[in-house]
Amino acid sequence: MQRFALIGAGFIGSVHARSLAEHPDVDFRLVYDVDGARAEALAAAHGARAARSLAEAFDPELVDAVFIASSTDTHAENLRRAADAGLAVLVEKPIDLDLAQAVETVAYVERAGVPAMVDFNRRFDRDHAELKRLVDVGAVGDVALVQLTSRGPALPPLDYLRVSGGQMRDQTVHFFDLARWITGLEPLEVHVAGSALADPRVAEIGDVDTSAATLKLAGGALVQIDSVRHTGYGYDERIEVLGSAGMAESGRMRAGGVTRFRGTEAVSDGLHAGWFERVRPTYAAALGAFVTALETGGPVPVGLRDGLRAQAIAEAATRSLSSGRSEPIDGGVLA
Repeated sequence: MQRFALIGAGFIGSVHARSLAEHPDVDFRLVYDVDGARAEALAAAHGARAARSLAEAFDPELVDAVFIASSTDTHAENLRRAADAGLAVLVEKPIDLDLAQAVETVAYVERAGVPAMVDFNRRFDRDHAELKRLVDVGAVGDVALVQLTSRGPALPPLDYLRVSGGQMRDQTVHFFDLARWITGLEPLEVHVAGSALADPRVAEIGDVDTSAATLKLAGGALVQIDSVRHTGYGYDERIEVLGSAGMAESGRMRAGGVTRFRGTEAVSDGLHAGWFERVRPTYAAALGAFVTALETGGPVPVGLRDGLRAQAIAEAATRSLSSGRSEPIDGGVLA
């Protein structure tokens, strides 16, 4: 049994608390949050105990691993705490909003030698994983063009957008990671065009809610990613890989498979109402993969350097939004 502490009792912390409580090989022990009452409530709901301090939550006498789901500005500090305590660590993205700080933090954790994984949960989507398998075995031949769609049903609150780091760092970064994971190829440059169409106030805070990114991969293959914060029809996520020998697709997922026929009309179930409903199973699957790595001593499936690489792409994409030009992606983060 892997003894876990959860850092952060907000929405995403509550999602991870459920996964921790339900995993058969996890002893879910502690929850810490700056809001003690929130930590108490979440811990009580899942048979854990609220930690009185961060020091208690990172005590290697009490836990073997920590799951960092606290606010973004605490990720790097808490990763260092885990490294100092010799604890395995699973962390929400990003490692830090500042890429240079993220690079320093990864180096610090690597020197400590603790298992550390970034929770890029979409890698654990069943259909996305099957798409990657098909690419890996050559079913589509040499990759030529990858198209990814990320379209959310509702614009997040402006207060959230102000501190999110922008669409590239907050939303599209997941799909930058998926692109390089599925193809096994590194993006070299990126060009992004974006607009604030759902709400003009998004532009006032220096962000966009609708964007199209084009990445050029090593070898010349291309990736196109459209990201939208607001649709009128639910959450839409899909990936298509075109290669020299064919095409494979992880398609949009409907909320159900029933179609009703009446007269000349056919009415089918629509898409999931929100992003969480679509990706819910991937959180438990990501945790399961991390626990398996701890139990077997194998490598974690999504290392901190994967997080750095996706973040470097997001940084270049953010620059491109401002410059209007293709921007090179900093490969030095992997040095």
